[in-house]
Amino acid sequence: MLKTKLITILEAAGHQVKDFGCYSEDSIDYPDYAHPVANEVENLAVDLGVLICGSGNGISMTANKHQGIRCALCWTPEIASLARQHNDANILSLPARFISEELAIEILHAFLSAQFEGGRHATRVGKIACG
Repeated sequence: MLKTKLITILEAAGHQVKDFGCYSEDSIDYPDYAHPVANEVENLAVDLGVLICGSGNGISMTANKHQGIRCALCWTPEIASLARQHNDANILSLPARFISEELAIEILHAFLSAQFEGGRHATRVGKIACG
């Protein structure tokens, strides 16, 4: 299972991991998992989140309903880096049906190693929130 592999890699790198499920490959209702992760990131209980879904779309749409969340659906390492550098993404969404395990690991590393550049990007990110 991709989630288990990513958790092993994160823990080996010294990251603390909070696992919100799911614990099988059965079909699930992705909002049941996206909301708890988004809440933890939004409330600053954790620094970043990682969500895994078939296409990655529904789970990222759900996470992005939270005001303080900038969840990025990433299918290449470059997109993951840019999501952090330019958009200050705080949750990574992986489309598990469309990427290999090896590519998912590369994307995760790219996401974690990139830093928000601020500057002109901070102005744009500041305009994302509604109201």
